Amino acid sequence: MERKALLAVSFGTSYADTLEKNIAAIEADLEAAFPERTLRRAFTSGMILRRWRERGVDMDNVPAALERLAGEGYTDILLQPTHIMNGDEYHKLMAQAEPYRETFDRLTIGAPLLTAAEDYLALGRALLEVLPPQQEDRAVVYMGHGSEHQANSAYALMEYAFHDLRRPDVIVGTVEGYPDFAAVLRRLEERPQVKRVELRPLMTVAGDHAKNDLAGEEDSWKRILEGQGYEVECVLTGLGEYPQVRALFVSHARQAQA
Repeated sequence: MERKALLAVSFGTSYADTLEKNIAAIEADLEAAFPERTLRRAFTSGMILRRWRERGVDMDNVPAALERLAGEGYTDILLQPTHIMNGDEYHKLMAQAEPYRETFDRLTIGAPLLTAAEDYLALGRALLEVLPPQQEDRAVVYMGHGSEHQANSAYALMEYAFHDLRRPDVIVGTVEGYPDFAAVLRRLEERPQVKRVELRPLMTVAGDHAKNDLAGEEDSWKRILEGQGYEVECVLTGLGEYPQVRALFVSHARQAQA
């Protein structure tokens, strides 16, 4: 009898609470959508895996998870990433999985959240369901991770999608790429009517960057904006906490399996 598995692959998080709220929530929805498949988990971040190991918890990376599945006799593997874009971590995942194509009868890999052009509008629509109504004196600023990878253009495209969905009050910046926080500040300066800013993470998990770079007590986006006179509210909700966004990951997995 053919044995099928679904391997959910995430960058990972070292926070137990955000692991449950975001990654485990996505995995639960994937498991419910594919009852014929055994669900397994893998992380791509070596740093995160080391942190869990130091606590006495062994988690698999992609090769270890695939080795384990092969050893248990699984022959059909659907691998679905929970990554936002087709960046470094996704390409690492692809490179790690590639040698195992001959190991299984079938190894299928789903797309990250933002891949095709329609994905940006789909994510925008999903997030508009949880955003407050547009107000003249408030801007919503999303913080993405950012990268030197060419896929980093996803963040500027995401802001464009929000504007195309008639939400010009939404601004997207990144911690480690462009548009950076300086660009966010310039966008806000162009809107002198804005007195209030709502900060939100554009990340699968609201982890280190959200808790420290976005909302921390020192040198965070929140503190800098407050220093410039804005009234700031932080909504530290990872994308994985929203059923509407989890449904997009499930949709990508279904597309891959088709």
